[in-house]
Amino acid sequence: MASFPLFNETSDGPEDDRPKLVGIARIAADAESLREGHNVEYFTLGTRSLLSRVVSGRNLPFTWAINPYRGCEFACKYCYARYTHEFMELRDGVDFERKIFVKQQAAALLQSELKKVKRGEEIAIGTATDPYQPAERRFELTRAILEELAKHSGLEIGIVTKSNLVTRDAEILRRVGERNRVFVNVTVTTVDTELARKLEPRAPRPDLRLEAVRQLNLAGVDAGVICAPVLPEITDRPRDLEALVKAASAAGAKYIYANPLFLKPCSAAVFMPFLEQNFPVLVEHYRTRYAERAFLPKGYGQRLSQLMAALRRKYGIGDQHARSSRSTHLEVEQMALF
Repeated sequence: MASFPLFNETSDGPEDDRPKLVGIARIAADAESLREGHNVEYFTLGTRSLLSRVVSGRNLPFTWAINPYRGCEFACKYCYARYTHEFMELRDGVDFERKIFVKQQAAALLQSELKKVKRGEEIAIGTATDPYQPAERRFELTRAILEELAKHSGLEIGIVTKSNLVTRDAEILRRVGERNRVFVNVTVTTVDTELARKLEPRAPRPDLRLEAVRQLNLAGVDAGVICAPVLPEITDRPRDLEALVKAASAAGAKYIYANPLFLKPCSAAVFMPFLEQNFPVLVEHYRTRYAERAFLPKGYGQRLSQLMAALRRKYGIGDQHARSSRSTHLEVEQMALF
């Protein structure tokens, strides 16, 4: 198999003063190509740990994070996790969606690491990559992880995905839920298929995601909807959010929550050119709103929360799963854990 070409450290002579790669960048440099096609490449990624402890001063509701892959093929224009590739010295924003790293021996690592998880500590799967992106069809890392989790009890597990591939694992998820608490959170930013195709070009259609919510709940797996991020002046109109809540209710979603766009510089490098091409009249609006910080003012989030609460009441979506759904309410906190 071919070595990853971007990281060739072979010296051409004494004048070669390129810095030595260390840590995750060195591991990525040693990656082997698994497949190339459709402008997407898959590479192996050796890792010593699959379970990452969350370290944050934000009082996050989950203690541990699992990401079976690095990078995500769905190519969402607003994705906040693009900077995780920068740790591997991959600084072109599109590398995140074109160079997907497959963590090796995921289930075996998890088996030995789960003893670190204490009762009541929540595990979030998919904080920096979609665990059901196209790579999962071939490599089945997420499936192997769930098979391992099914052997344990007393765990609290949340999964977030944009893919209806999650229904493939409905039976495994049901088994995991027999001795643990497990929630599947399907991200749907809009029910407008044309708009979704622009925002999330390689993710499944919104109707397929909502159908996945329906199928999971029918199979005995608690599933709800996360509407994140909400994009100002693009997906945040009350009628648009109401259409989404109505559709989520019709699909039997146990809950639905929404959170505004978080725009890191690495994300803006991809998102702003997208905005200029598709929503040019909004470019200056976004530049102004996100000029000083990556988050919108608290007032925006508060108004959004109030609107969503009213819509939940109108369409009969309860909040009985509020605490557990928070564990994969990942794009609220916008943390990319790897």
